[in-house]
Amino acid sequence: MLQSNILQTERIMPLFDGAPSGDGDGGGVGKLVEFVAGVLRRQYAVIIFSTILTVTIAGIYLKTATPTYTGQVKILLINEKAPFIQQQSLLAEANIDSVQIETQLQVLKSKAVAISVIQKLKLYDDAEFKPSSARMHAFFRKVRNWLSMAPLDENADKAATADQLALAFGDRLAATRVGMSNVIELSYNASTAVRAAEIANAVADTYILDQLNAKFEANKNATAWLQDRLRELGQQALSAERAVNAFKAENNIVVSDGKLIDDQQIAELNSRLVAARALTSDSMARLNRFDEVIHAILPDSLSLTGIDAPGSEVLASGIINTLRQQYLDLARREADWSVRFGKSHLAVINLRNRMRDIRTSIVDEVRRLAETSRSDYEVAKQKQKQIEDQLASAVSRSRGSNSAELTMRELETSAKSYRSLYDSFLQRYMGSVQQESFPSANARIIASASPPPSKSKPKSSLILAMGLAAGIGLGVGLGLLRDVMDRVFRTSNQLESALRLPCLSLVPLLKDLTPPASASLPASGNDSRMISRRSAAYWAATTMPLSRFAESIRAVKLAIDLNQSLSSNKIVGITSSLPNEGKSTIAASLAQLIAHAGKRVIVVDCDLRNPSLSTNLAPTATSGLIEIISGAKQLDEVTWHDKSTGLTLLPIAKKGPLFHTSELLSAEPTRALFDKLRASYDYVIVDLPPLAPIVDVRATTALVDCFVLVVEWGRTKIDVVQHALHTAPNVSEAILGAVLNKTDMNMLKRYDSYHSDYYNTEHYGRYGYVDQET
Repeated sequence: MLQSNILQTERIMPLFDGAPSGDGDGGGVGKLVEFVAGVLRRQYAVIIFSTILTVTIAGIYLKTATPTYTGQVKILLINEKAPFIQQQSLLAEANIDSVQIETQLQVLKSKAVAISVIQKLKLYDDAEFKPSSARMHAFFRKVRNWLSMAPLDENADKAATADQLALAFGDRLAATRVGMSNVIELSYNASTAVRAAEIANAVADTYILDQLNAKFEANKNATAWLQDRLRELGQQALSAERAVNAFKAENNIVVSDGKLIDDQQIAELNSRLVAARALTSDSMARLNRFDEVIHAILPDSLSLTGIDAPGSEVLASGIINTLRQQYLDLARREADWSVRFGKSHLAVINLRNRMRDIRTSIVDEVRRLAETSRSDYEVAKQKQKQIEDQLASAVSRSRGSNSAELTMRELETSAKSYRSLYDSFLQRYMGSVQQESFPSANARIIASASPPPSKSKPKSSLILAMGLAAGIGLGVGLGLLRDVMDRVFRTSNQLESALRLPCLSLVPLLKDLTPPASASLPASGNDSRMISRRSAAYWAATTMPLSRFAESIRAVKLAIDLNQSLSSNKIVGITSSLPNEGKSTIAASLAQLIAHAGKRVIVVDCDLRNPSLSTNLAPTATSGLIEIISGAKQLDEVTWHDKSTGLTLLPIAKKGPLFHTSELLSAEPTRALFDKLRASYDYVIVDLPPLAPIVDVRATTALVDCFVLVVEWGRTKIDVVQHALHTAPNVSEAILGAVLNKTDMNMLKRYDSYHSDYYNTEHYGRYGYVDQET
């Protein structure tokens, strides 16, 4: 399992090798984006197919599914009533809050409302609303009773049917609050637009009617209770009032305007006492202010300190204000003359004397005002004392009647309580009567349901969008799975990363090649050992020398020539991991190009068990490599030639199955033959069997200088090649490089986007012919 994961990782990661490298997170994101884009490029057909499939399924569902129409009604919850209804309402009206709205939602979806609507619209007989389970239950019940010859219990059947219908009805009904408002949106789903609107309106009407009936019953019960209670309260109030009148007559209690005479006198004296105390307090405060002014006057001073203080009571006197103004005028003149004539001048001294006289007059006036205030204070104090004495006398007189008064107060309070309670109940009773004659619900319909113009379910746009999204998701998932499971070689970077070998060339796939006309002509005379040209793929390198295919074979030849570790006369083995990967075509094409350049080249078919090269180039050969190894023939007696290129072929004449092919290839005569070929030719191209099925290639490591591994593009699995090289380490060490054969250049762009322009056909079109390649 670990090895498989490693191989899988090695297969996937090379897909990123062509992307520009980046440091840090940017490079990782870039590689991830490139990987996703590559998957989309390679698997777009799967994605498109999955998308079309799911969209088609969605379309079929939309055509076959039963449409659902939704009828919607909006109900406003209110507790506003006319003023006279609010005053006379017997039941308390609570403010509408979230709890009350949720309660009304549950009432709307209740079983009672559902059954009322079912009965009103006669939905018992409607097949759409009748659950299939109820129909089956009723059928089996009838069959069971028929077999037992027992009478049917119709009431039980109706009860079961009603419950099941109510449940089915509730599944189609929905009630929600609109935002944070007091509006409830009621919706009902049905298969027809008219039916949906009809049932939605019926539910709303039933709900409002149920509210009216509930309030009417509550008011009716409250009215009946109030009648009995009013009768009791009337008798109790009348008895209490009679007891009050009888007590007053027995105790000679006189009441004026609802109060006792003594109490009225005490209340009047209390009012007079409060006023007298206020007057005394004001007089004392005035006297205190005058005393403060007198104490603040400095003797033998010309200043008015204490007299003209802000807020002083003295300034309220007109006389003092006149004297003060005269004083201030003299003070300004004294200050001016003192500066002009000096402080000792006679005129200045006269001014000071006049100022002193005026100050003395002001002080005398202040003392007079203080004595007046003192007199007012004494008068007010004496008046307060008289009122207090009168109040004390009145209170003393009222104490004698306190006991009778308390009893009377208790009787009066009891009578008033009964009368007030009676009046309150009488008002509520009248309100209840009015409420019964003026029914009002706490809800009203603000938007009735009308037949919806379009179906609500299934939503075509949503279903198609979901089908499209599901198709894209499924396609991407399947594409990613196919991409991950695609464990074959697709790019040169992938091959080099997985095999740790250089990719010598990408050989394009050849299609629809027409063999030359000379290929069908029979050989005659000295042409009996002329190489056959009936297989066009084997001669594509020379028939299209300027094609991309020929250029890719030249890249292999150039890699062989540039390898400094090889001798001048090179023996190159061409092998593959599996059969039919095109190694024989590569070997023949490589030998043709080298021979066409004027070199001495021989191509040797060493695939002893399946000599496909000999079958195509020397189909009539009767002797070849095996006869030389056995000593039955000489080299010049079995080789085949091509005059146009100078190519020499040493074929295999297969006459029967060979069991010891590896021993033949490792035998001493074989080594001697290859030494002779090295000496006679510049290049010896050896077509070897594949690595995986047989071990013959391992026996040729002493014969060849290097190996070229042919890998078929898009077919050969990575783990097969890796395992084949792992089991043949002596071959793996001598491999010069690998060739990615039968490459679909158009498909290659999907796997190697960064190098896609490198393989653009237009570039080759400027230098050669590409019209016969795909």
